Amino acid sequence: MLYVCSLISDRSQVIPSGGGYHLLRFPYGEYESYDVWNMHPAQQPDGKVSSHPDQRSGLIWPKVGGWATLTANIHWEAGNYSELRDQFIRDPLGINGRADSTATDHRRPSPGMQCFTKSHQIFVHPHTPLGLRVGHTASSSRRVVHAQFKVAIHDDVAAP
Repeated sequence: MLYVCSLISDRSQVIPSGGGYHLLRFPYGEYESYDVWNMHPAQQPDGKVSSHPDQRSGLIWPKVGGWATLTANIHWEAGNYSELRDQFIRDPLGINGRADSTATDHRRPSPGMQCFTKSHQIFVHPHTPLGLRVGHTASSSRRVVHAQFKVAIHDDVAAP
């Protein structure tokens, strides 16, 4: 079986300067593009309740263990950047004490708006949430004006 969660946010998210990574957040309910498996729940599997735009609203909780394809689409506002950064991360809030980033990209900007798409494959587990983090090295805060975070899990490939 294939389990899919596809999140979209057209709400601007301010990302502070300094180059550090910040978890992108996604609204619940009517703004979700697809979450029939309830992998982006406000009532989270560890018993905590989330309310957008808190940090937990950036988490996808895999429904099953297996081989997953992670996909992201990130649109930054136009601006003076020296470097843009993004990465996928397991357990971004340290809920299980196992934060593990992967598919880290540092990019030089192009003229105008900055639009990037990325994809990566990893093993996922039901009790280890996933996140999408971004950062930049501009001298002042910048905005992500559109973001998508998608996970497709193949449960026929057993996770180690």
